[in-house]
Amino acid sequence: MTLPIIHHPEYMANLNPTHRFPMSKYGYLREALIERKLLVDDPALNPEPANAEMLIQAHDPAYVARALNESLTNEEIKRIGLPQTEQIIRRARFAAAGTLLAAHHALESGIACNAAGGSHHARFEHGAGYCVFNDVAVAVRALQAESAANRILIIDCDVHQGDGTAAIFTADRNVLTVSLHAEKNFPFRKVASDLDVPLEDGMGDEAYLIALHRALSQASLAGPFDLIFYNAGVDVHESDRLGRLSLTDGGIRARDAAVFDWAKTRNEPIASVLGGGYGSDPSTIAQRHVIMFEEAAKRI
Repeated sequence: MTLPIIHHPEYMANLNPTHRFPMSKYGYLREALIERKLLVDDPALNPEPANAEMLIQAHDPAYVARALNESLTNEEIKRIGLPQTEQIIRRARFAAAGTLLAAHHALESGIACNAAGGSHHARFEHGAGYCVFNDVAVAVRALQAESAANRILIIDCDVHQGDGTAAIFTADRNVLTVSLHAEKNFPFRKVASDLDVPLEDGMGDEAYLIALHRALSQASLAGPFDLIFYNAGVDVHESDRLGRLSLTDGGIRARDAAVFDWAKTRNEPIASVLGGGYGSDPSTIAQRHVIMFEEAAKRI
């Protein structure tokens, strides 16, 4: 069986190359996945853009309307950190639908990946931190509405705390949020997850993996889960522009392997999203992201 990888050309929008968000990494990632024969040309793996009805299950309808109409306030645009353009909004809509599609494929095959997503700073009432819509939250709400999955675990290993995700699911006892993140990194005002693991600056592979295994053991106590979402951000890398941790390529590979093995051992489906990764060379960042897909493909 081939690993289901959800992708769409709309995942990459036009953005000034000098912008801190490395938009071109999505193009380099696609090339790398094709080169490794991981990405297949299958229309069933291409999402349609999320519509307003889907988005308002996780976001304030008024905010969704302003975003779709490109009428966000200057304050909202500044908080997101991306220009307000049709392409940027469409990209967010495709990414959200892609995460939901990855979840459906994971429920069928046990594991699937979205080659975008991980927009965990977007909250119910606004976007933030390069995140317009919270794709995992949109997917969770859609799955709950469909009765496709109810008890859900979100494991967020991006270097930044998943504050938006935590805020959206604060009152939902069927969704367990777990965040491993650099304690002193953005966002500076955290929102409590069900389980937060704040990490010290400069933490390397060995200490990180110990913390991860402890977190997974704690999460086990709240299971079983109908579905797991995994944010596999590579901004934990020692060379990342916005990270404060010191993982190597090997550490990231061991992290991804540990999460996927944990889910497989529990016989619980897992849908993985891309998460963050920042730097001056988007092609290098894309190569770090490839690790997640390689490790997932070993476990299909």
